[in-house]
Amino acid sequence: MRWTSAKRGQVSPAVFIPVAEETGLIVPLGEWVLRTACAEAVKWPGFVKVAVNLSPVQFRSRGLAAMVTSALAGTGLDPRRLELEITENALMQEDDATIAILHQLRALGVRVSMDDFGVGYSSLSYLRKFPFDKIKIDRSFVGALGENNESAAIVRTIASLGINLGVETTAEGIETAEQLALVREAGCTAAQGFYFSRPRPAAEVFDIIQRMNPASRVA
Repeated sequence: MRWTSAKRGQVSPAVFIPVAEETGLIVPLGEWVLRTACAEAVKWPGFVKVAVNLSPVQFRSRGLAAMVTSALAGTGLDPRRLELEITENALMQEDDATIAILHQLRALGVRVSMDDFGVGYSSLSYLRKFPFDKIKIDRSFVGALGENNESAAIVRTIASLGINLGVETTAEGIETAEQLALVREAGCTAAQGFYFSRPRPAAEVFDIIQRMNPASRVA
């Protein structure tokens, strides 16, 4: 999400998303984001998935599963190509009800991932309560790779945990070739960050996918 304001210029999501959550506007805004992301993803090659972050406020609205169902039906996106990212803050809201919603989402056929893994106190307990498809290692650990042994040990441990649980692991915040090499060595199954691309307009995404897809470069 990016906001270009006529008065304020480029406004960071770190500024306007908390305001949207506080006012409740994140619910209609989040629905627009989901529908737009699904509509864009339909245009991409079938092997490419799209991930959408969900706010804790959307969980409290209790209409989340119906909203996802409507977005998938309205755009025609295969549910298997949609990944919903959940932070621990969302999971801490009304535990049993939240887990039930996660199971409703899984029943739709979408993938569910835990975002910012490792920064909270309850991350491990939620892995026991719900079978996530992916855990995303927080950028605070990845950013310190090569600087201290503790961060490298944590990344290796989380990657190993993912392997043993049969869960994919994505390292967030990759900004250098050295960091990419280290998370590969640690056993992470995927990586994301500015090293690959900074946020780009939707119109440019297809070309980026084509450039980064090895199959498209064979010919």
